[in-house]
Amino acid sequence: MTDATTPTPTGAVSDRKVPLRDRLPVVSHLRRSVGLQRTMLVIGLIITTVFVITAVFAPLLAPYGFADQDADGVKFGTQQAPGGLNLLGTTVGGYDVLSRIIWGAQTALLVIVCAIAFSIFLGIFLGLVGGYFGGWLDRMLVVLCDAIYAFPSLLLAIVMSIAITRGQSTLWGGILATAISITVVFVPQYFRVIRAEVVRVKAEPFVESARVIGVPTARILLRHVLRNSTRSLPVVVTLNASEALLTLAGLGFLGFGIEATAAAEWGYDLNRSVSDVTSGIWWTAIPPGIAIVLAVLGITLVGESLNDLSDPRLRTRRRAGRAPAPVTAVDPSTSPAEASATAAPAGPPASTSSDGSPS
Repeated sequence: MTDATTPTPTGAVSDRKVPLRDRLPVVSHLRRSVGLQRTMLVIGLIITTVFVITAVFAPLLAPYGFADQDADGVKFGTQQAPGGLNLLGTTVGGYDVLSRIIWGAQTALLVIVCAIAFSIFLGIFLGLVGGYFGGWLDRMLVVLCDAIYAFPSLLLAIVMSIAITRGQSTLWGGILATAISITVVFVPQYFRVIRAEVVRVKAEPFVESARVIGVPTARILLRHVLRNSTRSLPVVVTLNASEALLTLAGLGFLGFGIEATAAAEWGYDLNRSVSDVTSGIWWTAIPPGIAIVLAVLGITLVGESLNDLSDPRLRTRRRAGRAPAPVTAVDPSTSPAEASATAAPAGPPASTSSDGSPS
């Protein structure tokens, strides 16, 4: 809901518009965060922002293309140590490591966006329909999601990737195949989250009132139920983004990702550098590994912080720990003795004897 009511001093209730900054998911959480929670959220936002900027401006930031093996007619060589021409060295295939790290961020971002977009639309639709109408359709969808949960997510992604790509990995073909395979894993999560919210919201009085006055079902679903059932989506999206990145890296490491000539992918580069580590060649494995760790760490910090800040109990506990001690106001017209007596804590009344003297 975008409108909020606040009580006036006279007891009446007035409507006021909630500012946009208090309605945006990440911005509103950042304004409510305090202490360590704010530090974690800020660090996560900084890392995630650097990751997104690197992915968006990869053609400008990368010194070479992801599949370039020479510059100005000079061959890079294979497994060359970091130097002037290649700041982070070259891979076993003769590619520049730094360029592939930067271009790999773009591939990872595209897969994350496609996978989450597909998952959100399909998961929201199924959760909305199943939770609102119930019956045999809802039971069938719940059983189907439980069956998907029974499979290991990475194994299911491998099977879907093989079925979609059929061994041919082009740029967009590999990205879409990986995104669709990850979507199959994520849809049950969005379905369960939206379904639980829809089951709660459809029992609210305003939904019942809309049914009574004859509002069309489609309008009830979109305007009343859906708008009040998506409050947990930002948290789920951020948590699933890191999981999508790890699934992409796992597919590439196992050899089911995108080929080096089609796009740069961190998991594929790690797979090709396994044999280099035993030979003392560190520059082909450490940079893509650090890139995966930092990207997942940044997105995870954002997701966990949003998850904690969305829980009123955790947020209240943190604020209560920093709440200042109450201060007793003292009337300036009173004497110091009366003021100290007023500020002193009240104890149990003293008992008196039969002659009136205190015991």
